[in-house]
Amino acid sequence: MAFTAQDVKDLRDMTGVGMMDCKKALTETDGDMDKAVIYLREKGLADAQKKAGRIAAEGIAYAAVFDTVGVVVEVNAETDFVAQNEMFINFVKGVAEAVAKNAPADIDALLTGKYPGCDISVQDKLLEMIQVIRENITIRRFVRFTTGVNVPYVHAGGKIGVLVNMETANISDLNAVITLGKDIAMQAAAMHPLYLDTNSVDPAELETERHIQLVKAIEENKAKNLPEDKALAIAENMVKGRINKFYEDICLMNQPFVKENKLTVEQHVKQVAKALGGTITVKAFTRFEKGEGIEKKQENFADEIAKMVK
Repeated sequence: MAFTAQDVKDLRDMTGVGMMDCKKALTETDGDMDKAVIYLREKGLADAQKKAGRIAAEGIAYAAVFDTVGVVVEVNAETDFVAQNEMFINFVKGVAEAVAKNAPADIDALLTGKYPGCDISVQDKLLEMIQVIRENITIRRFVRFTTGVNVPYVHAGGKIGVLVNMETANISDLNAVITLGKDIAMQAAAMHPLYLDTNSVDPAELETERHIQLVKAIEENKAKNLPEDKALAIAENMVKGRINKFYEDICLMNQPFVKENKLTVEQHVKQVAKALGGTITVKAFTRFEKGEGIEKKQENFADEIAKMVK
């Protein structure tokens, strides 16, 4: 029975197995899709598809620079034990290198690109890792910076990965810039800013915060029995101060610098740049924390043991 390229793709979609293995399975079974699935299961290749249904909320957030290209990635596994496995760690580093070298537009493009140091795709390497480690593994997200000075930071063995991107002018001491970048990255890891600066804040989020603080301020002033227009004016002034505090909480450049809290991060950057005789601009940063936003599956321990002994 003949088969087409679409049949190969359909088999891959059904099983999660690599294209070449799917093609071989269809060849060996004369194009019979059902027999091809059985063939892959018999070979131990289709197990990956069953594992793909399990929640992967552990893993590693990793940041690195390849030549001048900065990359931060998150790759998830099911257990923290696997995240400490040297094979898994090396796989994550390979994924980061693939992002740097292949310049993929998204996860799908990353998966179809070549995995560094071999002739297979990232997708096939991923499936190979699932087979060997026997846990679901997912490449969740990545960010890639190609210009300026990129400084990576990995906290607590991969719990948090941060990448800071800076532009400089008239500065020859690159080591001093990298030290500054590392300090900023550590700040981002510790203080969890959501935005770079005030200009980056989502206008809708800012408007919501203004409304909340205005209502709170008006309510707090009610006991003073002030005329309505005066109460509103006082409340609006209160909101200005509270919005500045809001910016301090969520904007990296507005936060007090952790090593010298009398300065903001922005002021510290300007101070360092002045000492080096040039200018430094923090253009962007990305902070990935492993598993953030993933709802972990909660199971009763006794029930889990019961499943294992069945």
